[in-house]
Amino acid sequence: MQYALWRSSAWFLVLGFSLQAGAQTSLTWQQVRDRFEANNPKLLADKLNVEESKAQEITAYLRPNPDFTLSVDGTQIAPSKGVWQPFAGTFETPGINYLHERRHKRELRLESAKKGTLIAEFNHADLARTLLFDLRNAFVSTLQAKAVLQLAKANLDYYDHVLDISRTRLNAGDIARIDLDRLELQRVQYESDVQTAEVNLRTAKIQLLTLLNDRSPIEQFDVNGSFDFNDQLAPGDDFRKIALEIRPDLKAAVEAVDKAQTDHKLAVANGSTDPTFGAWYTHNSSNNNPFGINTIGVSVSLPLRLFDRNQGEKLRTRLDVTRNQRLRDAAEVSVLSDVDSGYATVASTLTLLRPYKAKYLPQSVRVRDTIFFSYQHGGASLLDFLNAESEYRSVQLNYLNLVGSYLMAAAQLNMAVGREMIP
Repeated sequence: MQYALWRSSAWFLVLGFSLQAGAQTSLTWQQVRDRFEANNPKLLADKLNVEESKAQEITAYLRPNPDFTLSVDGTQIAPSKGVWQPFAGTFETPGINYLHERRHKRELRLESAKKGTLIAEFNHADLARTLLFDLRNAFVSTLQAKAVLQLAKANLDYYDHVLDISRTRLNAGDIARIDLDRLELQRVQYESDVQTAEVNLRTAKIQLLTLLNDRSPIEQFDVNGSFDFNDQLAPGDDFRKIALEIRPDLKAAVEAVDKAQTDHKLAVANGSTDPTFGAWYTHNSSNNNPFGINTIGVSVSLPLRLFDRNQGEKLRTRLDVTRNQRLRDAAEVSVLSDVDSGYATVASTLTLLRPYKAKYLPQSVRVRDTIFFSYQHGGASLLDFLNAESEYRSVQLNYLNLVGSYLMAAAQLNMAVGREMIP
């Protein structure tokens, strides 16, 4: 008996753990964002560009390697013996040469490489900004699909309640059979709403899982968050000011101007001559001078710059500075345009949402309930009730769509600014 009870308890315990393991995982926006930053392959691949740029800094600051030479001459055949003696009368000259770079060429190459790394980092941050906008849209679409599905199920439950009451009235002789048939035919629309909402929810989850690089079954994946709007909106100048300070693409454009100026300095420096210093040691055993058997020597080699072969690069880099300045100005205008456009969309959506929440939503509920009560007691026609029910569905669905539009417009404004100003 005790063994049987123990086996039953163990079975239920295992079953409980199995159900818990297969339960749905519900993620908040912050958790979704953390998973995205850790797993999105496109973002991770672009991050390697930053590491590659850092590796180029090492190459840019490398010194020239010295050159080692070894000269051997004077080997001869001894005339008295008629044989070759490889070391008789031979002199050896080992030497080393080193190119000395003037005008801070190495330092300028390193500075240019570091600015290139900064540009790569800002470009990576800008890619993350745009991908986060796609992620936020997918997240909002999932919340919106859940809200629409919940509304569709609630409407279906309410309509089933109406049908139950109508069947009772038919049995009591209060309504005609044709009225009940018309009511039952309308139920198809509510069933269709539920099925469409379920498909939209699965589609939104698939898009979100794709961005997260997550292969979890859709049934085990869910998100949760506030599907509502914030009635308050800061002044537009605040958004413009922050965007000009933190937008990564604008920062990349500014750094590109600095890098172009550094590259121009490097082009001018590369036009300067670099001396090559040499030193060698000579052992000449056949020298008649006893003090000249072992000697050392030094040399300095300078290229003759009869023609400036770097003037084209100097001109190109000087023009590149002006080009990047124009691009920086264009990026600044684009930032302000994005902010103003996103701000106008959010403000316009709020203008529509405020009366919906304050007036139209409760009004649609009141009208529907009033007409249904009147129809139930014979004071309103079936057509009046169906119209009131249709208006209620339309108002409620429009409100959810407007909230979704607001949240997506807020995500657009956040992307334009460069950070989450509207949570």
